Amino acid sequence: MDRKKVIVVGGGFAGLHFLRKLNNTVYDVMLIDKLNHHQFQPLFYQVATARLEPASISFPFRKLFHYSKNIEVRMGEVQEVDAANNVVKTSVGDFQYDILVIASGCDTNYYGNDKLASLALPMKNTIEAIAIRNKILMHLEKVMSAQTDEKGAFEDIVIVGAGATGVELAGSFAEMKKNVLPKDYPQVDFSGMKVYLVGANKVILPNMSESSQKASYKYLRELGVELLTDTQVSNYDGTTIFLENGNTLKSKNVIWTAGVKGNVIKGLNLEIVEHSRYKVDRFSKIQGYENIYALGDVALMRTEKYPDGHPQVANVAINQAKNLAKNLLSKKGFVNVYTYTNLGSMATIGKYKAVVDLPFVRMRGRYAWYIWMFLHLMLILSVRNKIIVFINWMWSFFTKDSSLRLIMTKEVEK
Repeated sequence: MDRKKVIVVGGGFAGLHFLRKLNNTVYDVMLIDKLNHHQFQPLFYQVATARLEPASISFPFRKLFHYSKNIEVRMGEVQEVDAANNVVKTSVGDFQYDILVIASGCDTNYYGNDKLASLALPMKNTIEAIAIRNKILMHLEKVMSAQTDEKGAFEDIVIVGAGATGVELAGSFAEMKKNVLPKDYPQVDFSGMKVYLVGANKVILPNMSESSQKASYKYLRELGVELLTDTQVSNYDGTTIFLENGNTLKSKNVIWTAGVKGNVIKGLNLEIVEHSRYKVDRFSKIQGYENIYALGDVALMRTEKYPDGHPQVANVAINQAKNLAKNLLSKKGFVNVYTYTNLGSMATIGKYKAVVDLPFVRMRGRYAWYIWMFLHLMLILSVRNKIIVFINWMWSFFTKDSSLRLIMTKEVEK
């Protein structure tokens, strides 16, 4: 009997866990990704703030599937799906499939503002996180020779989006300002440097409990972060941020974490796309197609409890992937529908400053910080990387410093 060919587009949380479940099974599987590695997204902010190197949270696909007998990896960009002929067209050739699994994840959503898209800094992959680190550090070098009226624009950091990513970035930069920069640049007075967190909602961490929101607000204020809630950014010209309330901020360091959109692939019927996500049933099958599935951030699965779809978090992506693999491997066929179980959420703001909302308990402060570190360390894939990350964290803990502030860019920005 001919083995069925499964093509998986994207090696994020959904794609990777789906592949691991189909490893050395009855299917021939091909992974297509424009990168050659899986990225541990929850720690991008630590790469951006020079606390971790990208290699610590990146895992080459070919290494992960060294001993696989049925998984093939191709590095390329998917350009189009020809569903009528079961073909995926990519930058490295066309590939035939029997089953297509789209796990292409999400990208930054600028809500149609081309100016923001071209000038603000996104953080959806390790390359973008490194770009943030390079730009922030390069601008700090410029502070040394900048005129007094220019220093604020080079120093100040504005983070747009007050979800977990924005909160963690703001806290990390605030600690960097307090503990690291005065040692690196003793000639510079950083008391005037400001870290802004701008959020469109009335509260920060809108998806967490009220007690966690209040605690996070308190922690950020203690670290000196300027919080602007219920505030929307209307435009940015590279130096000035224009707010919808008429106010402005001066900064050349604007990081955008305010929204995401699914990476929808050209070729499929646009009627099955809503909010840049494919509409899928409880088995993750895209509406109108019998052999094409979508997982994770790019999938919109409506249920009675979640009529607008599930949250775009790793837990959903991982368990949708496991459920689809289980159905494909089952002798009974597709009998297991996906049901979302909310395992909670968490965010860390700084040393001994974290908030954790679990189904059975809510915590904040020191113990929440320990839980955050332990769970993220356990989720990192390899033992080697766990050890490297742990050593870096312990070094930062005891020294309030890191040794990773390298500017890795070819040219000096003018």
